[in-house]
Amino acid sequence: MQVVWFKRDLRAADHRALASATRYGPVLPLYIVEPGLWREPDMAGRHWAFIEECVNELREALAGLGQPLIVRVGEAIDVFRELEQLGLLTALWSHEETGNGWTYDRDLRVAEWLRLRGIAWHELRNHGVQRRLKSRDGWAKNWDRFTAEPIALPPTLGAVDIEPGAIPSSQDLGLKPDPCPERQPGGRNAAVDLLNTFLSERGETYRSAMSSPVEGESACSRLSPHFAWGSISIREVAQTLWQRQRELKGTRGETANQWRASMRSFSGRLHWHCHFMQKLEDEPRIEFENFHGGYDGVRPSTPDRERLAAWATGQTGLPFVDACMRYLRAGGWLNFRMRAMVMATASYHLWLDWRAPGLELARLFTDYEPGIHWSQVQMQSGVTGINTVRIYNPVKQGHDQDPQGAFTRRWVPELESIADEFLQEPWKAPNASEVIGKGYPERIVDHIAAAREAKQRIWAVRRGDAYREEASRIQAKHGSRKSGIPNRGQRRQHPNKDQLEFPLPSNDS
Repeated sequence: MQVVWFKRDLRAADHRALASATRYGPVLPLYIVEPGLWREPDMAGRHWAFIEECVNELREALAGLGQPLIVRVGEAIDVFRELEQLGLLTALWSHEETGNGWTYDRDLRVAEWLRLRGIAWHELRNHGVQRRLKSRDGWAKNWDRFTAEPIALPPTLGAVDIEPGAIPSSQDLGLKPDPCPERQPGGRNAAVDLLNTFLSERGETYRSAMSSPVEGESACSRLSPHFAWGSISIREVAQTLWQRQRELKGTRGETANQWRASMRSFSGRLHWHCHFMQKLEDEPRIEFENFHGGYDGVRPSTPDRERLAAWATGQTGLPFVDACMRYLRAGGWLNFRMRAMVMATASYHLWLDWRAPGLELARLFTDYEPGIHWSQVQMQSGVTGINTVRIYNPVKQGHDQDPQGAFTRRWVPELESIADEFLQEPWKAPNASEVIGKGYPERIVDHIAAAREAKQRIWAVRRGDAYREEASRIQAKHGSRKSGIPNRGQRRQHPNKDQLEFPLPSNDS
């Protein structure tokens, strides 16, 4: 009996572990709901709500292939022990997982338990992340080769005489209430629909619109939660994208040019998705520790709880930041530029160590992907040692990305009486005293002064040979070979200090 353990790969199509296992014997498809994982501080009810929908749809899809998904609640080793005692575990199959620290430790325990019993565990690649990678040289070409391999077709399964098991609710798991009224639905069907509408309708303005929280809501593919939990594979999306690009190749005109540019940008985001996950795969400690040790102790290890709470709930007094955080709480998604801005605000303006706001965002993002998340959180906090210090001006971002003020007014209705010209800086409005400190909070910091002080503190670390030596080591291990960025911790000037930009984040697409 070949047990196929579904993890962050909740699909029957292009599931190589499932397709491969059928060649060696009857298959038992299994999903384990692990209470220990759901007690971790980075997990939340909105994650389970999305997963639950994926699991329900996967069960139906597998039933159509001959054997519905088996669901068990408990710790993985306990579930495997029960299956072994029933004679239902001869070999274990799964995709490799780049998850949080808890899943990393769990996999080590499972591997040892299986080894002691002589049970083989076959782990196959799920996407472009490469396990036991010795060098980043040639990584992009390897990604291209892997993604171009044939799609694995769903196999025919034989029925197994075993109780399928109930799929628990968030209440069953003891999860805190996590209202997310505008959350994207989970499941394979939703993923395929998003892909099709993006490539045929919504994606035309992707390149120009993805920075806007208003336009990006529809112009972005919105596939990121499906990538995170695996209801669709990177390979499927890449190959469908390539077909769309071939169709566009011979077309002419402004519309066709715009489509081609957007599709090139989207292709780049697919690479970035795995590029950032590779960092956590290669160095799991970055979920908890600074990339560059020179930043240890620069920020207080214990966060200012009042500042953290104000930021997390959209009560900083900085309207565009508050609008973005409230939008995120309601829907579980935010476009890439705004993700960078809200994290930069927490790290620089509020001077919070990245771990606490990083956990807040992990719980809020329905598309929480640990490998991307913690790499990005550190990059946007200036502690990687290899990226330029980039501090967003939240007021200027509001003017640039919400020029009509529609987004800010929707999510910060307390500013209804503030005139448009003062919307992003309501403390300057003639009627500020009627609103600020009454219906809407005083701004938590002077954003210009706070950014200036933060920049000085961060740059103070970037001096000396020891700093540069460690930065060079980090670049050699984690840096993109395609970026052409020779940054080794040296100070680099930027033409616009008030609105600095990050390299392309990856899990918003």
